[in-house]
This record gives sequence, structure tokens and C-alpha cells, in this order.
Amino acid sequence: MRKKTFVLVAAAVAVLLTGCGKKQQSLPTSDAYPVMTIGQQNASLSTTYPATIRGIQDVDIRPKVSGFITSVRVHEGQAVAKGQLLFTIDDETYRQAVRQAEAAVSAAKAQVTQTRATVNSAQAQLNTAHLTYTNSQNLYKNKVIGSFELQSARNSYQTAVASLAQARSAVASAVAAVAQAQASLASAKENLSYCFVTSPANGVVGNIPYKVGALVSPSSAEALTTVSNISTMEVFFSMTEKDVLNMQRAAGSTSAAINDYPPVQLQLTDGSTYGHMGKVVKVSGVIDATTGSYSVIAHFPNPEHLLKSGGAGQIVVVKNDNNSIVIPQDATTQVQDKIFVYKVDGSGKVHYTEIKVNDQNDGKTYIVTSGLRKGERIVTKGLASLSDGMKIKPVTEAQYDAAIKKAQQLSEQQNSAGGFVKAMKSK
Repeated sequence: MRKKTFVLVAAAVAVLLTGCGKKQQSLPTSDAYPVMTIGQQNASLSTTYPATIRGIQDVDIRPKVSGFITSVRVHEGQAVAKGQLLFTIDDETYRQAVRQAEAAVSAAKAQVTQTRATVNSAQAQLNTAHLTYTNSQNLYKNKVIGSFELQSARNSYQTAVASLAQARSAVASAVAAVAQAQASLASAKENLSYCFVTSPANGVVGNIPYKVGALVSPSSAEALTTVSNISTMEVFFSMTEKDVLNMQRAAGSTSAAINDYPPVQLQLTDGSTYGHMGKVVKVSGVIDATTGSYSVIAHFPNPEHLLKSGGAGQIVVVKNDNNSIVIPQDATTQVQDKIFVYKVDGSGKVHYTEIKVNDQNDGKTYIVTSGLRKGERIVTKGLASLSDGMKIKPVTEAQYDAAIKKAQQLSEQQNSAGGFVKAMKSK
């Protein structure tokens, strides 16, 4: 009974192995390799540039007068409107200066009034002296008076003319003094107004390093704060001279290149992509001597105020190419900094060929810039076992994958049958 059972098992194993032998007939030969035909397709090229973020208007708020801060009317991060009060500085000294300037204006105006009265008196004296001199001339002609009397009348007239001129000069000086006093008053009032520091624009308040009681002045090292208009953000990044030259040649001019430049993305420091696209608006006309690059500015809308002035990120430029040659990176080999593929000719021979690829890639594919043309064929798998000039049997990717799957299934079945026989023999 035990012998009979073994015979039946052996027969079953023989049947299984026979079945496996039939499956082996469909497996690829050792010279079969998957081959793909090169075609053109759409490819997206992404280029990234380190970037810094600034509000479209960042204004340092600095005091224009010296004094102690008496109040801080805002807090960091607060949205403020143009003209809104931010800080107050002790104004007593400046109020006193205004009162003194007002008194000086009043005194100067009084002096003008007084000198004008002097002009009126001098004018009356001149009229009298002129009449006396005229009468003396007539009397002298008629020989009623002598030359001495006539000369005395002339002298009195000339003195009156000089006195009037002097009075008028005094008026002009007094008027000028009023103007000077009024200018001093205006300056004093302006200095007083500087004690009330207001926002020059709509924006968001930045860091506030000073507290109530701190002494500040126009020469203070730090600004009172910064007000940033963040409704639109300016994102600064640098492009190489080569990139800018390529832009200019393609568009014909820098301005045309800016107009034609595709929308750009902003990648934030946490790796997320900002929800609004940006537009390149300016390229500097001067190359930075230190970096050898151009400064470029892109504008991004910021309706949610997610972007903050002083932040950082990366500009992502995506360009689409509808005629790209894209191949899997697994279909290539790399020796030092050179990349190779195995081309397959019409007779099935492979040729070890160097290609050039775009520096930007997604980690899975290469965009080929030279070395391959549409319609050519390359081996996609098993490159380690190939050699230049070797003849292969080209198969499709699907055929190759199906054969590999069958081989795996066969291996599993053989392992299972072998284990079963071994187990039965041990009994």
C-alpha cells in the first residue's frame, strides 16, 4: 500500500514537470531583449531658482525728530491703512518751539506795522520839504531870498528823500523778518507733527524693536518698524547670463522676452506650491559682477496674505515642448558624466551610443537633446548583459514582461513540486 502511494505521487510529479516543460517552450531565448521605438512627445521642463520674497512696497518707518516714545499704537502683524497713527514721541519741546515761533511771527508783524507808519511820516515830511524847496526856487528867482536859503531848502528836501527810502527799506526788512518767522513757525509745526508717526501706505506692520520710553532719533540704527504692502509680492531670483541671452534671442528683445515669458510657480519652504501663478515683470540691465547673473523680479498676487515680506522659496519655471524625445532612465547606462544607450539596427545588432540629455529631469526619464532621432530603436532592459555589436532578438516590452511572468510562475511550480517529492521520499 505504501509503495502504491509513492508510484501515484511520482506519476503526479511527472505530469507536473511535463506541463512545466510545455510552458518552457514559450519563454524568451537568452538573446531576447525588449526594444522601444523612439517617438516624439510632449514634455514639461522644470527649472528652479532660489528666491526671496518682498512686499511690493516695504517702507522703513524712521523718526524724523528725537525724543522718547510715549505710545505704541499698533502691534506686529497688524494691517494698517495709509495715514494711521503708529507711534507718538514726546512733543512738549516741539510744542514750546511752536509757541516761540508764533510769538516771533507776531513780533515781526508788529514791526512791519511800525515801519509802515514810519514810511507814512517820512512821506509827509518829504511832501513838505518838496513844497518848501519849490517855493524857495521861485523866491530865489525873484531875488527875494539868497542862495543860502535856497541851499538849505534843497538840503532839507534831499534829507526827506533819504529818510523815506530808509523807512521803505525798514518795511522790506520787517516783511522779510515776518516771512522768516513764518518759515520758522512752519518748521516748528512740521517737527511737532513728526511726533505723531503715521503709516505712509496700506500694509502690514513688521517687527517693532522699540517700546514705550525708548529714546529714538533720525540716526537710530534700527527703524521703528517696517510697513509692507503685501497685496502683491515681489519675488526676486537670479538667472544665468546664458538663460537671459537665450530668452532675448528667442523673443528678439528683453522687453519682448518678458512679455512672452511663461507664468512661473512659487515653491514655499515647506515644499508646497503657492496657489497663485506669478508673472515676470523685470530683468535687470546689469550683470552682477559677483555672481555673474541677472536679477529678475516676478509679481505674485497675495489676496490671502499667505506670503510674508522677507520670506524665501524657489521659483519654478515650467516650459512645455511638444517635440521632445523622452526615454526611461533605466534604458541608459552612465559612465562618469556621460550617458549611453544601446541602439538596435535593422539586423538586430546593438550599438553602444553616447547621448546628451537635458540637465533637468524627473528622476525617471531623460529628455534627449542629441544622439537619438525619431524612429530609431533602443534596448530598454537587460543592458548589463549587452556588449557593443552583439546581435539580439528584439521583442516588445509586453512580450518581454509576459515571458518574465511565465518564468516566475514556472519557478514557483518547480519549487513546489520539488519540495513535495522530497517530502514524500523522506517518509
